[in-house]
Amino acid sequence: MILRLALASLFARALTVGMTILAIALSVMLFLGVEKVRTGAKASFADTISGTDLIVGARSGSVQLLLYSVFRIGNATNNVTWQSYQDIAARPEIDWIVPISLGDSHRQFRVMGTTREFFDRYKYRQGRSLAIAQGAVMDDLFDTVIGADVAATLGYRVGDPIVVAHGLASFTEHKDQPFRISGILAKTGTPVDRTVIVSLQAIEAIHVDWRSGAQIPGQSTPVDVIRQMDLTPKAVTAALIGVQSPLQTFRLQRAINEYPQEPLLAVLPGVALQELWAIVGIAETALLAVSAMVVVTALIGMMATIFSSLNERRREMAIFRAMGARPGTIFGLLVIEAMLTAAMGAVLGLALLYAGLFVAQPVLDSAFGLWLPIDAPSLREGLVLAGVVAAGALVSLVPAFRAYRLSLADGMMVKS
Repeated sequence: MILRLALASLFARALTVGMTILAIALSVMLFLGVEKVRTGAKASFADTISGTDLIVGARSGSVQLLLYSVFRIGNATNNVTWQSYQDIAARPEIDWIVPISLGDSHRQFRVMGTTREFFDRYKYRQGRSLAIAQGAVMDDLFDTVIGADVAATLGYRVGDPIVVAHGLASFTEHKDQPFRISGILAKTGTPVDRTVIVSLQAIEAIHVDWRSGAQIPGQSTPVDVIRQMDLTPKAVTAALIGVQSPLQTFRLQRAINEYPQEPLLAVLPGVALQELWAIVGIAETALLAVSAMVVVTALIGMMATIFSSLNERRREMAIFRAMGARPGTIFGLLVIEAMLTAAMGAVLGLALLYAGLFVAQPVLDSAFGLWLPIDAPSLREGLVLAGVVAAGALVSLVPAFRAYRLSLADGMMVKS
């Protein structure tokens, strides 16, 4: 009976109630949307590199090694000599190893030297492989494969020439050894999108006439001569490693960390990613706090709406009392109305969220590499919806208590 009265009362004030439901729905959609983006960003962050058991570089910090080897941020404190790299590669625990050489740039994008195996071994988003959108993997010494963001930002196409600059913020370019774009990678949403990839031999080739970070004055070796040289690298920046068995990972990590010939560091990417997220993930708490305040504001707005309608509904309440309704019935009527309003707003907010995800998912994936899965509401989301309904009941207690105290005589009185 009281539920039917509450529904009839809500329908009688459809416009006002509808606006309140919409405000709650939008706030719930924002809160759950921020939560979806937060979890999606965290998953995408963690999936920047997958399938790699260890990252090896010069001894520094695990986060620093992860930043420059995977995210192309910062510089290595030192390089790993080629002899040490070969010693590690020869260990029986290793299934595959891919070297990485960093240091140069092209118009603020990092240049990375590696082998063709990088395109097969580098995985992201739980095992997805790199794909060539246009062209092919480099085949010539001066071929390069560029990331999707490099191509989009600089307007490059397959076959275009590019010139690599020495260092990260240098105006000195290797103009005498230009590269040709042989391929453009598909969008991944990882730092690979902002990377210019060349071979390890190409890194050596463009530095033939360089010593101690500077070009030898007056020396310029012809490209034909460079092609005939032994371009085996003297050192690499880091290496990605896959082991034969996960049980061997920690043993190999300990052996590398105790390598006697030079100080090296081997880190587990997942552990280093968690450490890095602990640093950069502080913003997620702020986002959740802001969206939670939006929900609170909408609920306070609902309480204000109930308060403002009380004066107009005093005669309605008096009639209910005159017909035998107890004060507790009036109290319960207002609480149920608030709970129904909050529940409809929460359900509508959830529906708007999934409609928005359906539209935005492919756009976010292609533009930012941010994958937001469309799956059934989680327990956490269900608790949020239940919390909104409970909060709706809570904020209605104050106006409901005021209506409870209204007397029959006061309700029937006509004020002038």
